[in-house]
Amino acid sequence: MEKMKILMAASESFPFAKSGGLGDVIGSLPKAFPKESCDVRVIIPKYEYIPEKYTSQFKAVDVFYVKVGFTEHYVGIQSYELDGVTYYFVDNEHFFKRPGLYGYYDDAERFIYFCRAVLECIPHIDFYPDILHCNDWQTALIPFLLKEQYQWHYLNTKTVFTIHNMKYQGHYGFNDLKGMLNLDYFPAAMEFYSGVNLMKGALYTSDLVTTVSPTYANELMMPYYGEGLDGVMRDIGYKVVGILNGIDPEVYNPNTDPALFANFSTSLKKKSANKTALQDYLGLPVDKRVPMVSMITRLVDQKGIDLVLGVIHEILQMDLQLVILGTGDGHYENALREIGYAYPDKVCTIIDFNEDLSRKIYAASDLFLMPSKFEPCGLSQMIAMRYGAVPVVRETGGLKDTVQYFNGETGQGNGFSFANYNAHELLYTLQSAVGLYYDYPKQWEKLVHNALKSNFDWKRSAETYLDHYKKITGK
Repeated sequence: MEKMKILMAASESFPFAKSGGLGDVIGSLPKAFPKESCDVRVIIPKYEYIPEKYTSQFKAVDVFYVKVGFTEHYVGIQSYELDGVTYYFVDNEHFFKRPGLYGYYDDAERFIYFCRAVLECIPHIDFYPDILHCNDWQTALIPFLLKEQYQWHYLNTKTVFTIHNMKYQGHYGFNDLKGMLNLDYFPAAMEFYSGVNLMKGALYTSDLVTTVSPTYANELMMPYYGEGLDGVMRDIGYKVVGILNGIDPEVYNPNTDPALFANFSTSLKKKSANKTALQDYLGLPVDKRVPMVSMITRLVDQKGIDLVLGVIHEILQMDLQLVILGTGDGHYENALREIGYAYPDKVCTIIDFNEDLSRKIYAASDLFLMPSKFEPCGLSQMIAMRYGAVPVVRETGGLKDTVQYFNGETGQGNGFSFANYNAHELLYTLQSAVGLYYDYPKQWEKLVHNALKSNFDWKRSAETYLDHYKKITGK
């Protein structure tokens, strides 16, 4: 049987380059497809950020040039194999040899270049995909260009576009991009309030549009969540499907994770050893009886930080400890630092992006707070449950799809949730969770075991993707 050929294009992929959930997805999903029926490959930029232990083993594949506007740009294609998946890297030092991944004045040009390089590298890597799967605005130009300028080159290639976060769409002035796009007309598919919206172009020209949870797919058709594209989402609803993300159970495995103070599987006593070790490490009072509540998050409006700050003093009237790890908007960073100074025995605020410390916090926590305003899927709540931390979330997007409110009578459920974006609903729900922890230890133990047993393996999601790939290709 001929294998389904899948090329995933993205701006990041763990373990090479990662800034958030997209990197985790592109690092985990490709290897979840069945090897006997799928040949899955990934292409990302070659950032300076990629660790030397990988780049030193990259193999040169080919060199060519692509035209962006009136300029011919060098493209070096390099490859590396990991976990049975071939990764390709687009090498151009002018665009990608910089600290970090995003946030540069010329991001539009950088990723327009990347999109053209992806389309033009296909003959050079000798891999003509059945599915070209694009992710977020940085690759949104690929489906549009394939339909408009490369259709005769790849007649049998279908495009899939995944929205990981609708908030970031690639919105620019047309005059700013006109020269870079090599277009002599205004592209109606990308028109957005007299400007150009790269994501809108992908939504209209892709053969299939996916989002990262079923609830988020429905939410995006509402004005509150649609970020100005809710009308487009309703218009293309016939080809939109929500497929829940997963996590890699081997990457996030408390039984083998080298970052933990003490490894554990189902033993809550061993899990508790992580809490006391982290308390000592962070300078908090060492007391295994006090529940530890954590947030590991970007400190931005989306994540509900304003709700937490709105009732922070009421939260800290409870007998608990609060550990916060993250970076983001300066006013949130400063406010949370001040709370840490005001409550040194109850709060530890770490303004940092630290993968090793995040694993330690997940394993040490009893409760994980994630009161997002919107959440396309959310991986943090899945990771938290994998490490036995009970999530307290708002019912939105993937949080609603993955967290079921615990019922003490039936023993069903794996966390706590609240519906409205309201600080006092958050407070009440957290009070209920802390009350269960202190007053009903047997029910609490059952709840933690439910969380530990929650299954978010990528294989189920990969099977769903593959079913949809087959539908649009007819294979």
